[in-house]
Amino acid sequence: MTPAGPRKTAAYIGALAGLGLILAACSSGADPANYPEDDIDVIVPFSAGGPTDTVTRMVAEPMSEELGVQLVVQNVDGAGGTVGAGQAATAEPDGYTVLMHHIGMSTAPALYDDLAYDPVADFKPVGLVTEVPMTIVGSPDFEPTTFEEFVSHIQENADTVTMAHAGEGSASNLCGLLLMDALGVEVTAVPYDGTGPAMGELVGGQVDFMCDQTTNTTGQIEAGKVKAYAVTTPERIEALPDLPTTAEGGQPDIEVSVWHGLYVPAETPDEVVTQLTDALQVALADQMVIDQMADLGTAPVAADQATPEAHATLLQEQIESWGDIIGAGQGG
Repeated sequence: MTPAGPRKTAAYIGALAGLGLILAACSSGADPANYPEDDIDVIVPFSAGGPTDTVTRMVAEPMSEELGVQLVVQNVDGAGGTVGAGQAATAEPDGYTVLMHHIGMSTAPALYDDLAYDPVADFKPVGLVTEVPMTIVGSPDFEPTTFEEFVSHIQENADTVTMAHAGEGSASNLCGLLLMDALGVEVTAVPYDGTGPAMGELVGGQVDFMCDQTTNTTGQIEAGKVKAYAVTTPERIEALPDLPTTAEGGQPDIEVSVWHGLYVPAETPDEVVTQLTDALQVALADQMVIDQMADLGTAPVAADQATPEAHATLLQEQIESWGDIIGAGQGG
């Protein structure tokens, strides 16, 4: 056999190298120039029907229309959102796995010593979606009728009062921690596997009160199935105009809202992130989304907040501030 000449050998090596690059691109699934070519999984690290799931489904439809592929919601709940977030952190960084998470993304580092991911290092923010107010609501049979009466009752009967929440690290859990810290009491916390079961037990009178997002409580309040005491925002909200703020009730330190944002794995190409951000901004400007959020007591963030830069800044600030609050509560 005649040995190949230098030019043929070089051409052969070059062809192999080119084939290697093609195979590498195919195996990673990342092709920013043609993105997206397939459906996109959106991991929601909480149960179906909960507030984060509701927000996700609101924006998924208009984002799907803008991107030309379907955004498929995958509920992966457990451990205060850390199971789903951990799954998203290790997903292929090709833009076909997206995470929708709330304020819990910033509190997890302080709550969990063995957290399997770093919220900053392992993700790229895509943009903020909404900031949802929290409400303090009680069971139909809970004795207090006003927020002032609620505060007095909690402080005088802390050893017998029960508070529902959707599990450690959930928004309802965090709001409850803040409430107890502000009132200087510790009530019996009853964790549930999601806000749906927690609300069901509250309506049924099995627990006394809970603190949760308007996306989960507005319908129950309007239907008269729970007692509404206060909203945890500086000003009253349009969806519940008769509901006073915690500040009006003499408790300005009980102020919290739950922000939601989209993330992708850290190595996702910037070109892909840009397309997702653009689609998110289109969704947040959609009148149907605006109306749906208004019905639940919230609103889309402004366009300059639905960006990776604004999202990254808020995430870092919240990690630091909640670290101080949770650390103090745990004696740290």
